[in-house]
Amino acid sequence: MTDSELPVEASADGITATYRETADERLLTFESDTGSAAIAQNIEGYAMLKVRPTADGDELERYYGFDMALDHAAELLGRSPHDLPVPEAAADMGM
Repeated sequence: MTDSELPVEASADGITATYRETADERLLTFESDTGSAAIAQNIEGYAMLKVRPTADGDELERYYGFDMALDHAAELLGRSPHDLPVPEAAADMGM
């Protein structure tokens, strides 16, 4: 995926997910009327996932698996992990 193709968004059930890459991280953010959550991984895509309340917020927890990070992000939004839309570009996050 090239920079011109980023960011990528997906929406479902009042939640908008945005995937983008910075110089240091792969970043998946979720926004809804109930709050926000972010999942970050190093740009190389091999480190543990960091869950934050916002893209630039303090790290709350680290996870090896994407499913566990999604569970925590959903909890921050007060939703089920199955409600979270995940753009295809972010589907391979995790170890």
